Amino acid sequence: MKRVAVLHGGISAEREVSLATGRQVIAALGTAGYDVVPVEVGRDLGAVIAALTPAPDAVFNALHGRFGEDGTIQGVLDYMGIPYTHSGVRASSMAMDKSAAKAVFAAAGLPLAQHRIVPIDELAEADPLPRPYVIKPVNEGSSVGVFIIRNGDNRRADIARDWRFGDIAMAEEYIAGRELTVAVLDDRALAVTEIIADGFYDYNAKYAEGGSRHEVPARVKPDITARAKDVAVAAHRALGCRGASRADFRYDDAADRLVLLEVNTQPGMTVTSLLPEQAALCGIDFPALCAWMVEHAACRV
Repeated sequence: MKRVAVLHGGISAEREVSLATGRQVIAALGTAGYDVVPVEVGRDLGAVIAALTPAPDAVFNALHGRFGEDGTIQGVLDYMGIPYTHSGVRASSMAMDKSAAKAVFAAAGLPLAQHRIVPIDELAEADPLPRPYVIKPVNEGSSVGVFIIRNGDNRRADIARDWRFGDIAMAEEYIAGRELTVAVLDDRALAVTEIIADGFYDYNAKYAEGGSRHEVPARVKPDITARAKDVAVAAHRALGCRGASRADFRYDDAADRLVLLEVNTQPGMTVTSLLPEQAALCGIDFPALCAWMVEHAACRV
């Protein structure tokens, strides 16, 4: 029986999401017939290494956010020679760094919104882009620290003053329209989901029961479905991802404009998560999805 350690928790702003992911993955891998070793990750890296000694056959990385999906823990696992799920160091670090990821996407000719990196002291003084625009941390996920600045909004200086995500932020053109997402397993795009929330699709809308609803497959034109799938796979390849990823988009119906926002190299695996829904639509139940990830685990890639 293959022994699989599940890393969950972590020390990022997304710890609670990771704990929820971990609980479901642990149960699913047990159902799939693996010998599962839960490892709740905290600030003591030595304790994590000790929990992985002797080495398991594979690690299921259920961590989210900084240190979990930015290449940090991936480097530790590479050093220890333990195969792990999801992307390796390079793809993980580039995807987590929004500036680096957008540079990769631009080089690949993928559709992007206007954007720029802005020092926080500059944000305090003036708008970095024409309104409306979005301000977001460069190295966070799950819509942590994301703000939409619209006409008449006077929060900009307050946001800059209270900023806790480093000395810079990313300013990005706000794209009106619909929120779409596409999960990818290796080179296969699964489906297109439309995410429908009351207002901004923020952290609470993503993870709270009833915070949003998902329409899968999305009711968009066939050419938009095909285009979104193609771009999702192209973005996955451009970053050098492996295993599962999820590409997030905005689609402006009026302008027929599809824009790639970012790629998540460790999509959520909670009860409200998008990847498991798309996999189920394709006939892959949750235990089978988790097993697929374990069987595609690798290191030093």
